[in-house]
Amino acid sequence: MKYITLFIVLFISILPVLSQDDDNPVLWSHEYHKISDTEYELIIKGDIFEGWHVYSQFTADGGSMPSEFTFDKAGTDYELIGKTEESETITEYVEVFDVDETFFKDEVVFTQKIRLLDPNVRQIDVNLWYQVCKEVCIPVEKDFSFSLDGGTVIKSEKEVDARSLAMGKALKLDLKNKTLLTDSVGQALESKSGLWGIFGLGFLGGLIALLTPCVFPMIPLTVSFFTKHSQKKSKGIANAILYGFFIVLIYFALSLPFHIFDSVDSQILNTIATNIWLNIVFFVVFVFFAFSFFGYYELTLPSSWANRMDAASSKVGGGFGIFFMAVTLAIVSFSCTGPILGGLLGSTVLEEGDVAVNLTAGMTGFGVALALPFALFALFPAWLNSLPKSGGWMTTVKVVLGFLELALALKFLSNADLVAHWGLLKREIFLGIWILLFVLLTLYLFGVFRFPHDGPKQKLSITRKGVGVVSAAFSLYLILGLLNISNLKLLSGFPPPDFYSLQETESDCPLGIDCFKDFDKGIAYAKSVNKPVLLDFTGWACVNCRKMEENVWSEPDIYPILKEDYVLISLYIDDRKELPREEQFDFKFDSGRVKAIETVGEKWGTFQTLNFNSASQPFYVLMSPNLEVLNSSIQRTDSDTYRDWLKTGLAKFRELSME
Repeated sequence: MKYITLFIVLFISILPVLSQDDDNPVLWSHEYHKISDTEYELIIKGDIFEGWHVYSQFTADGGSMPSEFTFDKAGTDYELIGKTEESETITEYVEVFDVDETFFKDEVVFTQKIRLLDPNVRQIDVNLWYQVCKEVCIPVEKDFSFSLDGGTVIKSEKEVDARSLAMGKALKLDLKNKTLLTDSVGQALESKSGLWGIFGLGFLGGLIALLTPCVFPMIPLTVSFFTKHSQKKSKGIANAILYGFFIVLIYFALSLPFHIFDSVDSQILNTIATNIWLNIVFFVVFVFFAFSFFGYYELTLPSSWANRMDAASSKVGGGFGIFFMAVTLAIVSFSCTGPILGGLLGSTVLEEGDVAVNLTAGMTGFGVALALPFALFALFPAWLNSLPKSGGWMTTVKVVLGFLELALALKFLSNADLVAHWGLLKREIFLGIWILLFVLLTLYLFGVFRFPHDGPKQKLSITRKGVGVVSAAFSLYLILGLLNISNLKLLSGFPPPDFYSLQETESDCPLGIDCFKDFDKGIAYAKSVNKPVLLDFTGWACVNCRKMEENVWSEPDIYPILKEDYVLISLYIDDRKELPREEQFDFKFDSGRVKAIETVGEKWGTFQTLNFNSASQPFYVLMSPNLEVLNSSIQRTDSDTYRDWLKTGLAKFRELSME
């Protein structure tokens, strides 16, 4: 029986729901002026967020879509006097479309005069369709209603009361030496290295996808099609390479929607990644993927999709036809690539930092690996004879992937448990389930039990036995970690932290270091003991935070500095615990956007963005109790760099204390 999976579609559809309407990058207001008893001037104003732009009604054909107005009941209740006028525009040549585009930056004002045909009309309804663009474009439809009674201005901005304004103002710190906060060159290199690592992770996922029965048999068939059905060999090779390029382009394009949310609100992807119910959805999706790999059912997209793309590729010639062939491959191979892409998406979400950029790097790597053999075998067709035949080894690959999907699924359940403070999946329980999974994988690889889609029993290959030995060794490694015989530094960030344990612990702070989870309380204590502050922006579900704590903070020449010389203030950006009612408020940004601060994480996430212009975790700042910045901010780094950073800040604090 075949199932049509809705889970990827479900996830994509969840994102706009989680992104609130307040995050629209244009803040609109509208008003009218009465000219006479029958004539009115309707005015619509938009404040556009920095870096974004809205297109004019009169931008050139062949480029981006223009803004369009629809005036309800125009011609019956009232008539338009002239065209809708616009404020000052900008015109620039766009090479992609080869046209001059006209658009607005910072602010847009539309003005339309009307004359009433029916003197009893008291309301004018107007619809505006427009595109607001940055790296990508968001199509938006906005309705405005003008009440012609009283001449009042109706604004769509949310008003903020005096109490909220005061609480929002209190979040802003009066930092001294703020210029020191600029990140160092080393961190930029670290970030670049991290992107290449994520690209490599995506590339590895693409290589694994090549070994699945949905993709592997298509390599010789597709390459042969291009080389045999072209009049010239060079033309066939060029078409195969173009086919590979379109595969890369398709997977790259799948990541672009995520940039919309990252551009609208610096915290939105963090909010999505640590959303409790979204992590539960991920958990269910990955379990569902895993059992499809075990052979209990098959995941497919609707066959009509593939049929339409295949028909399009036949009807449309040249490059467009090859593009539709690439789309067809992406659709028909979904039952194997979908779960791997889900794992890639999940791994990227677990990585802190710019999730959208990370996802683009990972998806591009996946596409490159998937496209590479089509180009290479077209260039060197003799290599096709060396390809192994399809067979039972592909089933083994799928089962191994199924166990890995289950292991990753447990991480998402752990994220939800940590963020919500349910206490259901403590460290020992998490490790125990992982041990069970990898023991079962070991037994399967050694032929102890089988799954429904396994073929006739055959002699185990050397490769299968080798993977079984690796799985057994990993199971032993987990057991030794569970018994505290060895540490699990290789897995830092995946299991819950040490202090999230079934056993009673003295502190719920990393490594047992005394810490404060409230900034004001931590600063007050630092003043009383005259010690500098290590401000730690972290998260319950932050993998890189755990890696820093378990691999860097634990170093014998770093741990004493943290424990004895600094006051640690750990602010959890993904903490979904609700603030007391009296501490909840609406925060109004300088742009006019209003954000409701209702949870601990929302408060400290806004605090981080407002004061340090950052939304990544881990993120560390050194300061004195008097808010004097002691060193540049730093993120994930190596032990030597971190130790020197701490010592430099400590020396600066002592120097300030002697003045």
